[in-house]
Amino acid sequence: MTYQGVLRKMTTELSDPIQYYLLFETDFIHMNQLLEKTINIKFVGYECLNCGLNKTIFRQGFCKSCFFDIPQAADWIMKPELSTAHLDKEDRDLEYEKRVQLQPHIVYLANSSNVKVGVTRKSQVPTRWIDQGAHEAIEIVEVPNRYLAGITEVALKEHVADKTNWRTMLKNDIADEDLVTWREKLKQYIPDEAKEYYIASNSETNIHFPVLHYPTKPKSLNLDKTPNYTGKLVGIKGQYLIFEDDTVFNVRSNEGYVVAISIA
Repeated sequence: MTYQGVLRKMTTELSDPIQYYLLFETDFIHMNQLLEKTINIKFVGYECLNCGLNKTIFRQGFCKSCFFDIPQAADWIMKPELSTAHLDKEDRDLEYEKRVQLQPHIVYLANSSNVKVGVTRKSQVPTRWIDQGAHEAIEIVEVPNRYLAGITEVALKEHVADKTNWRTMLKNDIADEDLVTWREKLKQYIPDEAKEYYIASNSETNIHFPVLHYPTKPKSLNLDKTPNYTGKLVGIKGQYLIFEDDTVFNVRSNEGYVVAISIA
């Protein structure tokens, strides 16, 4: 059976283990059901997630012209501290920026390759943690806008990591951490503007991924260099498909690529 469509990050469902779904325009694949099956991924073309044209993807699933124009790819997406909607100040599209920035945001600690701090909209919990391949996570503050979350993250990353080592995450070469203790330790570094939003009462969330075998030396599949790949699926973690030969495929970093997926 063959499915064809434009890649977007997999949809997830919090259960034990996480359930993964790859959604195409007219179909979907329940990826957990493909474990231990041989699948072929074939590159077909590009489809910008904004304009829909067959143009080379630049970043985040967008072609170059869209990336530098649309509000969904503005700098404040990756750097929340640059948010200005709370000041009624436009970056690219104030209506969009108010809709996204002026809603509850969570600053959290997650353990994927190490303990790291991050920011997400409250509506994206626990999706954000799953996408990062975190096996445990906890909230630190819940603030009313993206700017406050951003400045809190900037302050905390002086004392804890803000990046995930994807190879360590995929190899599962990680230790359990006491995130409640980490949260208590970092509380003192929360900026004054955000101190009132500190969360002291919740416990950590534990996440289990559908992985049969972890790779020992993960190597990333690049569709531009290898437009046709066949392998046996042995795991899914974060937004990565893990294959028996240690090849890993990051679905999210290939958003906007049109592929044909065949199942043996």
